Amino acid sequence: MTRMRSFDLIAFDWDGTLSDSTGLIVQCIQAACRDIGAAVPSQAQAAYVIGLGLQDALQHAVPGLPAERYPELGLRYRHHYFASQDALVLFDGTVPMLQALKAKNHLLAVATGKNRRGLDHALAHSQLHGLFDATRTADETASKPHPLMLQELMAELSVPPERTLMIGDTTHDLLLASNAGVASVGVSYGAHEPEAFAVHAPRFVAHSTRELHDWLLAHG
Repeated sequence: MTRMRSFDLIAFDWDGTLSDSTGLIVQCIQAACRDIGAAVPSQAQAAYVIGLGLQDALQHAVPGLPAERYPELGLRYRHHYFASQDALVLFDGTVPMLQALKAKNHLLAVATGKNRRGLDHALAHSQLHGLFDATRTADETASKPHPLMLQELMAELSVPPERTLMIGDTTHDLLLASNAGVASVGVSYGAHEPEAFAVHAPRFVAHSTRELHDWLLAHG
């Protein structure tokens, strides 16, 4: 007997969840700060802001910078990131996991703090364009953890909150899910330490893509 799906729509964060990009993003934030002579955040401070839209991320990572200098910092971040983005890879097992979910007729989406240009490049580079039914980026809607990103995806795909699952590597992702009234799953191999996840009550915390794959096939 075929098991019924628990969720019709599964939305994934991108950086640190599907793409092994946490280290590069941290390095680019730190390099951008050095370029303009700003205080350089620690690795933990820079990693914490991953998942937010770029403007929000930089304001959190470098809180003492005069407001008029954030555009300059953003330009230097983009310079470093775009110079290295083609070296990024998906976590091992990501493509088979997504293919298995599509085979079970799940709708798949991306909800990311990246901008549209960055996500489209990443999707093309990783050859994943055809696997996702809808995507949202922080420059075209509200940044995480505001619920609008997920609300728009659910509206576009005609899926209610109780049939939607959000998967991410940060507390921003899990709070986004909570704010949108949807279930969540955390992954421990991205930007945030999993000890911080408990307050957001994820259904599961996966410590590898294989664990995530197996849980989704059994419970998704």
